[in-house]
Amino acid sequence: VMKKKILIIDDKPAIGQLITLYLSADYDFRFFSNAMDAYNWLKEGNSVDLILSDYTMPEMNGYDLLIMIKQNEFLKNIPVIFLSGEDSSNTRISLLEAGADDFILKPFNPLELKLRIKKALK
Repeated sequence: VMKKKILIIDDKPAIGQLITLYLSADYDFRFFSNAMDAYNWLKEGNSVDLILSDYTMPEMNGYDLLIMIKQNEFLKNIPVIFLSGEDSSNTRISLLEAGADDFILKPFNPLELKLRIKKALK
């Protein structure tokens, strides 16, 4: 059975390493620390089953990335889960309205993350 592939986008590589450490038995990962680079990589035809993105990043934030993904015919059906220390309900609401599948606050419980990923991939 091929493992599902998850794209992690976070300007802090330690977050990517942490997630990979906890979930590499279940999933394959590709990590980008820059949202624009990740988007360009997806546009080149690389496919993933789920996107796990930080919200607050330099150059392009998670909201702008989400809008670009949802406007792209080939990418719009990929589930997107946000991980963020941004605790504003306005931020969460705008992301969910724009098509995000879930929003998890940092610091997060790895077990909760695993369950939410599993649910989003159904």
